[in-house]
Amino acid sequence: MFNKILVPLDGSELAAKVLPKVVEMAKTFKSQVTLIHCCYTPAIGETTPGTIKAAAAGEAKWCAGFMGKAAKDLKDQGVDAKAECLEGVPAREIIAYADKHNMDLIAMATHGTGEVAWVLGSTAEKVVTHATVPVLLFRVIEFKPPLLKEVYFATPGVG
Repeated sequence: MFNKILVPLDGSELAAKVLPKVVEMAKTFKSQVTLIHCCYTPAIGETTPGTIKAAAAGEAKWCAGFMGKAAKDLKDQGVDAKAECLEGVPAREIIAYADKHNMDLIAMATHGTGEVAWVLGSTAEKVVTHATVPVLLFRVIEFKPPLLKEVYFATPGVG
């Protein structure tokens, strides 16, 4: 059913929470899993070309290590997995990769990098609305809300 599953990761703990479910799906459907990370370093303010180049090189180095480890972890669990580092705007690159490589499914977290996504727009939302292949979103929760305590109100005339 899903021979090729694409899993975008942004390096956050939240995004990585999809991996146990992806492993389960990959084993069930005997799928190949491709993990991708999009290196994106936008120019902000008066940033010099040298600074941008250094930031991009640093992120590319980090990406290779992080994604290599993530793919190895999946392989150690018996999943056919590979990892790739891409460069560009994440939503655009995810959709283009899925199309170019004939992916059957994109599986990703609803939220990754956090508060910035609320201001600039959610990558997951852009992927869902523009992808040409099915997208499976996993709602991941950053923290568990505190348990609600029962509060008893005195009701006039009762009791």
